[in-house]
Amino acid sequence: MTDYQPLLKIAEDAVTLARDLIDRAGSLSVHDKGDRDRVTDLDIGIERAVRAYLHEQTPDIGFLGEEEGSTDVGRSMWTLDPIDGTSNLVHGVPLYAVSLALVVDERPVVAVIDLPALHMHYTAVSGAGAYSAHGRMSTSTTTSLADSFVSLGDYAVGTDAEYKNRDQLAITTRLADRVERIRMFGSAAIDLAWVAEGRTDATVILSNNPWDTAAGILIATEAGALVTDITGQPHNFQSTTTVAATPGIANELARLLREDRR
Repeated sequence: MTDYQPLLKIAEDAVTLARDLIDRAGSLSVHDKGDRDRVTDLDIGIERAVRAYLHEQTPDIGFLGEEEGSTDVGRSMWTLDPIDGTSNLVHGVPLYAVSLALVVDERPVVAVIDLPALHMHYTAVSGAGAYSAHGRMSTSTTTSLADSFVSLGDYAVGTDAEYKNRDQLAITTRLADRVERIRMFGSAAIDLAWVAEGRTDATVILSNNPWDTAAGILIATEAGALVTDITGQPHNFQSTTTVAATPGIANELARLLREDRR
């Protein structure tokens, strides 16, 4: 079995580089990259700096970033969202994250998520557990949807947003009738890390961009969450949706989500 622990240290150093750039950032230059979708000069600067650092440290590993795409993507690659939750950052909301994962054979094996504004930090290595600054993490022990705190991924923007949001609105309505509370944090990395930490009991994300989800999926899985697509099938790199839940409510949540898609 491959020992990925040395690569965790490299990933941690890369994310520290990103966090330092965020801490030193002044006013942001904000640009539209699509319908209601923004990017800042900071997103691009972080991605370029992290890409260069990882290429220097691991030249045989490819790279996939949200803003500038891929280089030398093969059997293994780093995947980065330099700022997951850019709209939150632009509006002064502290719910944003740096999300970095190493993916080998389409499976995340090393993950680091950092929330600079909240001073929260999460890591995982495949088979070795998930950790925060307070130690090893495990999901909540909630056993009923009625007692559960569930986050939802952002509503769609851009092409076909109205069509895509029909499912999201249906899920929101059904969950509102069954769960204790629904929350929308605006960052898939936070959604998944907080399921791992037990702050929330589940998350439902109707997308699966690897830069958004790869790190969080590994962290949630290593903390004991069950991660599937919205149909209840095991999650994989080709999945188009992402659902993570503490085991105590996973079956009940899966039944509810299947009802929405009949």
